[in-house]
Amino acid sequence: MVTTTAAQQRAQAKVQYDAFVAACPSRQLLDRISDKWVTLILAALGNGSPHEPGTDCAGDPRAMRYSELARLLAGVSQKMLTQTLRSLERDGLVTRTVTPTVPVTVSYELTDLGLSLYDGMRGLKSWAETHMDDVLANRETYDARVD
Repeated sequence: MVTTTAAQQRAQAKVQYDAFVAACPSRQLLDRISDKWVTLILAALGNGSPHEPGTDCAGDPRAMRYSELARLLAGVSQKMLTQTLRSLERDGLVTRTVTPTVPVTVSYELTDLGLSLYDGMRGLKSWAETHMDDVLANRETYDARVD
């Protein structure tokens, strides 16, 4: 019987990742990172400072306080923002830094792993903003045809 080390087993499992298999961890990760709040949080942390809607912001990534993120992400509840930031921290995409001030300051920043994901997400966000008029026109055409 051939024995394998834990490292060899992990390497073998990594080769076998297939997002088309329901139980695959990579599929679960895709489910998590495809969430709109994850996309928007990554975009906010990756762009650096907030910018005017409709402009292309290519700022450097920077740490942001929780309250900055909450103001920037219109419509996000405190619970959803907290849950999403915790899941991103757990996955190693975001670091959380607590500064002992009065009151305590908490900031979030993309890790190297998070930055690598941000590069792909930036294109997705840009595509959605650029092509929204086309999508809306197609929806109207489809809805008129179906009714």
